[in-house]
Amino acid sequence: MTDSTPTAQLSAAGVSIWLDDLSRERITTGGLQKLIAEKNVVGVTTNPTIFATALSKGEAYDEQVKQLAAAGTNVTDAVFEITTDDVANASDIFHDVFEQTNGLDGRVSIEVEPGLAHDAAGTIAEAKKLAAKVNKPNVLIKIPATVEGLEAITEVTAAGISVNVTLIFSLERYRGVINAYLAGLEKAKAAGIDLSGIQSVASFFVSRVDTEIDKRLTAIGTDEALALKSKAGVANARLAYQVYEELFATERAKGLVAAGANEQRPLWASTGVKDPSLPDTLYVTELVAPNTVNTMPEKTLDATYDHGVITGDSVTGNYAEANEVLNALDALGISYDEVTALLEKEGVEKFIVSWNELLDTVTKALEAAK
Repeated sequence: MTDSTPTAQLSAAGVSIWLDDLSRERITTGGLQKLIAEKNVVGVTTNPTIFATALSKGEAYDEQVKQLAAAGTNVTDAVFEITTDDVANASDIFHDVFEQTNGLDGRVSIEVEPGLAHDAAGTIAEAKKLAAKVNKPNVLIKIPATVEGLEAITEVTAAGISVNVTLIFSLERYRGVINAYLAGLEKAKAAGIDLSGIQSVASFFVSRVDTEIDKRLTAIGTDEALALKSKAGVANARLAYQVYEELFATERAKGLVAAGANEQRPLWASTGVKDPSLPDTLYVTELVAPNTVNTMPEKTLDATYDHGVITGDSVTGNYAEANEVLNALDALGISYDEVTALLEKEGVEKFIVSWNELLDTVTKALEAAK
């Protein structure tokens, strides 16, 4: 591996590349190992949509489904067994990366059932159950950044479990996420838990912000509005990095880091470009900053490896410009708070739909296997 590939350059700039996809086929054929070796992939994220897609294709799950059907396993438990098996096996594949990076990377994420997004107690219980079942030091439990999710983030972190906070859209909610993480670390410290073993990432969504805001800009239709298209997602993410820098420079955060805690890294999610008129590496090259994660669908990863132009930090010098973009949107009557609240609501709903598709796919598979 030379530093000549764009993915190697991205890694050298402090960006950890995680693949936003997982399937049993990818695990068993060595495809995942190949991406680690060739394209600097150092982690994996999953969600209900990814599992629903994986299970609907191919025969990789047939044998396990037969066994589960023979044992009379119900569909919810079957989904739990299938998905945690994939995550545990992927965690083993990433174990060397986990060791080499002192636990920073080599991480595999699995999501709490999305129907629990507004149930703090349910989320806490499910997160603990998932962590115990996978039982790997490099697993991350994904918890959505709903208001109820914030309480769960604190309690799950306090139990010494590493968390990937998902579905973050607004800067205000992101502040809440960091505070929830720090509160969890404080509780863990008070309980005598080793803070160095707790890692966290905060998944800030990018392309979905552009999709929603661009729709509104197109409807306004003026030259001024159209000139702002496809700028909001990157601007919002850059300002999120500014929040990260600010809150981890506080005495509270620095005290916890001095006690062995890890900073919660910003993770750029939803980085596949939805608008075909845009460069397909836009949400990678425009969001290069130290101590970040970019989780990419394979198409985006391939595009970045093939022709991504990495020019170093493209975030920290651009805060004023990012603020100008959000101020200009506000001046056009596009409400930031309304957009981010809508995206959170839709994000939860989309994952519930995917979860139901997953249950449906497994139900049919179990019936066919009987």
